[in-house]
Amino acid sequence: MATQNVDPHLPTTSVDTSKKSSDLSKQDASCHSVQKRLQQELRTLMMSGDKGISAFPSEENMFNWIGTINGAEGTVYEGLTYKLKMEFPNNYPYNAPQVRFSTPCFHPNVDEHGNICLDILKEKWTALYDVRTILLSLQSLLSEPNIESPLNLQAAQMWKDQTTYRAVLVEKYENDVRKAKKF
Repeated sequence: MATQNVDPHLPTTSVDTSKKSSDLSKQDASCHSVQKRLQQELRTLMMSGDKGISAFPSEENMFNWIGTINGAEGTVYEGLTYKLKMEFPNNYPYNAPQVRFSTPCFHPNVDEHGNICLDILKEKWTALYDVRTILLSLQSLLSEPNIESPLNLQAAQMWKDQTTYRAVLVEKYENDVRKAKKF
């Protein structure tokens, strides 16, 4: 494991019960440092000027964000907008956040529950990544899927025929948007 992925607030040896109160203080301090990091990432993201990505904390909880990515111009996802749910752990950035599509997304690397197969959200995560990196990577993944490791086999098989893929994608997207408006 890379050293930048080691949480300095976690003890390296077993903890006896006399240290519980100091551990709680460390957890509070850790939680506070994560909040400060997320506030900084929010400022950076807002000032970045990156096209087609955004994210904000939801309902006053700095650990739960709603992200948005737009399909990049010139791709089959152009003109489509997707919402994401981002949940940050108390030991972020040493562990990756949980990220899922809340807007249904027909894509080779996204399953029907919105789970995403992307290495930087799993085994390739490093504390150097941030919300902006995640959003840009997901925007890139839309147009450059890894069809060798699909979560959605149908989408992976259709990917080679971009015209048919776009037709199915838009139909599914419009149906999903209509369904969401009913609720």
